Amino acid sequence: MSFRQIMNDYAQQRWLRWYLPSATLPAHSVDCPECGLRVHLPKLRQGQQAQCPRCRHTLVRIENLAFQLPLACALAALILVSLVYSQTFAEITIGGIYTRLTLPEMVNSLLLRDFNFLSSILFLLTFGTPVLFLLLTIYVYASLITDKPFPYQLYATRLLARLNQWIMVDVFFVSALVADIKMSSVAQVKWGEAFWLMPVLALLLLRTTTAVPIHWVYHQIHRNENRELFQSADKQHICCTRCLYFRPNTERNCHICGSQLFDRRPRSLWISFCFLLAAMLLYIPANTLPIMISADPTRKMVNTIMNGIIYMWQDGDYMIAAIIFSASVLVPSLKIVSMLILLFSAKIYPLMSVEKLSVQYRLTEAVGRWSMVDIFVIIILMTAFHTHIARVTPGPAAFYFCMVVILTMLSAYFFDMRLIWDWKTKSSQS
Repeated sequence: MSFRQIMNDYAQQRWLRWYLPSATLPAHSVDCPECGLRVHLPKLRQGQQAQCPRCRHTLVRIENLAFQLPLACALAALILVSLVYSQTFAEITIGGIYTRLTLPEMVNSLLLRDFNFLSSILFLLTFGTPVLFLLLTIYVYASLITDKPFPYQLYATRLLARLNQWIMVDVFFVSALVADIKMSSVAQVKWGEAFWLMPVLALLLLRTTTAVPIHWVYHQIHRNENRELFQSADKQHICCTRCLYFRPNTERNCHICGSQLFDRRPRSLWISFCFLLAAMLLYIPANTLPIMISADPTRKMVNTIMNGIIYMWQDGDYMIAAIIFSASVLVPSLKIVSMLILLFSAKIYPLMSVEKLSVQYRLTEAVGRWSMVDIFVIIILMTAFHTHIARVTPGPAAFYFCMVVILTMLSAYFFDMRLIWDWKTKSSQS
């Protein structure tokens, strides 16, 4: 790099620092929301982050381009969303019948056939939630970058922090790849522009979610409004698990982010267990009742999850059978077993080291949404094959299985991992 380029970059950085607010985060203390350890953080600058020294959970991070990157990613992703939802997703020809699919037409097709639940799932998880997340990101960061508080900014930030797990554009794209293997055996499939743009959109959405550090965002909001943010980390104060700022234990709701304030989540194990029990009960009809009914002029096939997997395996579709088995049987089953182990370890006694249980919890929380692959595959096949030559309709198990995925995600969400780490604290003190 030449001297002139170095000086230009330096001048540009100085100019950016001149018109943008400070992105640094002062030295302060936080309690790790995963293990409860109190960590004293040094002053953090752009491009830096801090992890919990005990459980390695990322506590605080600041992007290198803290103000510009999330806004740029959100705007680019919003443009891609408009393209993905306006362009052709797939063109399917079977028996001389041509079908052009776009994502809005897929949603509308499900509504016209009275599959309102599946239509809502498709719309919310692939369009509604991502668009809401992107609009909120633009709204919040436009306020930060102009250094002016916008109305309802705190409410927007609070909602923004809760939407990450419900953005499933990447899951839908993988489902389309799985459906392609099945459709290509009976029809001619040509993927359109929306299909090829979708992985780019998924990556942009992922980058946007990682570029929005909520702890830092709340600091910027309250700095703009000249509010007292940092308080003593003592017994008279509780660290909010959402925004990671200490608040007086007399507050019922955190005055920084508005979330409920507690040292340990009230009735965490009971709430988590209730969601898990409901998922376990619904998992029975999800596996025993038909999940997909396919028909052509010569035959009609009624498949449960396992019957469909066995049929695809015997038919030579080993890859799709393995993917569906992993997403529809292995992941939900392992997640239920994993949550039972975590609940037992928190309530009775840890069944393994706390460090291993912590890793197990993170994996359980991360993979849960990928079980939606099977539901999205059914939705794609339904909208692709709906003529007298080939028709696919969902069975009652589709609803139950979808509820199992949602309930297990909620079970992991309401579980307080710090209850297991408390066992280690007790054993070290005894």
